[in-house]
Amino acid sequence: MSIREDLLRVDGLVKHFPVRGGALNRVVNHVQAVSDVSFTVRRGEVLGLVGESGSGKTTVGRLVLRLEEATAGTVEFDGTNIMQLSKAEMRRFRKRMQIIFQDPFASLNPRERVRTVIGHALALHNIGAPATRGDRAIELMEQVGLSAAQLDRFPHEFSGGQRQRIGIARALAVNPDFIVADEPVSALDVSVQAQVINLLSDLKDELDLTMLFIAHDLAVVEHVCDRVAVMYLGKIMEIAPAAALYDKPNHPYTEALLSAVPTPEPGKKRKRIALTGDIPSPIDPPSGCVFRSRCPRAEAICAEKTPELEQVGPDHFSACHLTRKGQPS
Repeated sequence: MSIREDLLRVDGLVKHFPVRGGALNRVVNHVQAVSDVSFTVRRGEVLGLVGESGSGKTTVGRLVLRLEEATAGTVEFDGTNIMQLSKAEMRRFRKRMQIIFQDPFASLNPRERVRTVIGHALALHNIGAPATRGDRAIELMEQVGLSAAQLDRFPHEFSGGQRQRIGIARALAVNPDFIVADEPVSALDVSVQAQVINLLSDLKDELDLTMLFIAHDLAVVEHVCDRVAVMYLGKIMEIAPAAALYDKPNHPYTEALLSAVPTPEPGKKRKRIALTGDIPSPIDPPSGCVFRSRCPRAEAICAEKTPELEQVGPDHFSACHLTRKGQPS
C-alpha cells in the first residue's frame, strides 16, 4: 500500500509550564511537559499516541490544536504553519481541526438540548442555512448511532456512552479534516468502550477521517490506529505501524506496556514486565534517556546521551541506545 501524504507535521514541539513560588510568586522552575516531540499524521490515517498518565500526550493534542501555546517547535497543517496564524485566522482555521474530549459529562452544557449543542457548532462556522441545520443534526445523530427523537433531550438523560456519541457528532458537524480524540473512552465503562471504539473505526473508514487518537492503554488503540507513537515523560520512545509495534516492539518501554495487554489467543500470555520505581518528575527528568531510571536494560551511555529516534524497520523508529548497538529489545 502506498504511503499517503502528510496532513499534519509536528517538529520539535516543546511545552514548559512555569512553577511559581516564594513570597513574590516568581518562576522558580519549569514542568517539562513536552520535550522535542516530532511526528506526522498522514491523510486518512489514525495515529495513536499512547503513554502513562503524565507522559505529555494530552498536552501534545492541545498544542496541535493551539488550545495551548507551545514554548517552541512548529505545527504545520496542510502546508500552513498554524503557529504563525493570528487569533482571528486561527478561529477560522478551527473548522478544519476539531476535538473529541475525554469527559463526556463535562464537555456538554447541561442546560442545552442536544439540538442546540450540535447547532452551535454549525452556526459558529456558518454552515448551512438556519432552516437546514435541523436536517444536518438528524443526519449526525443517526451517523453516531442515535436517533432524531433524542435531539430534544438534555445531556443528563443520556448514558456516558451516548454522551460521548453526541460529542463525536458535534466534532463531525463541521466536516473537519482532522480530529484529536483525547482519551475518548477512558471515562466509560469497559463494556461501552468497545462500542465507541468500533464507532470511531467505522467512521474512519466511512468518512476517511484523519485522527490523532490519544490513550493511556495500548489495548484501546490496537484496532482503530494505523500507526502508534509511544510517549514517556514528554518524549516519543517509539513510533511504528500498529501491526509491527504489537508484533515486535523495539523499545523496552513499549515492551513493558505491551506485556500488560491480554492476547487474543486463548491460553497464551505475554511475559509480564514489571517496571520498578516511580515515574520521575517532569520538573527534573533524568539525564540522557528519560526512561533509564526504570529500564531493566539501562547502561552507562543511557545516562550520558539522549537517544534519537532512529529507523529500525520499515516506517519503524525507536529512541534507544541498545538499538544502535545492535541489541534491539
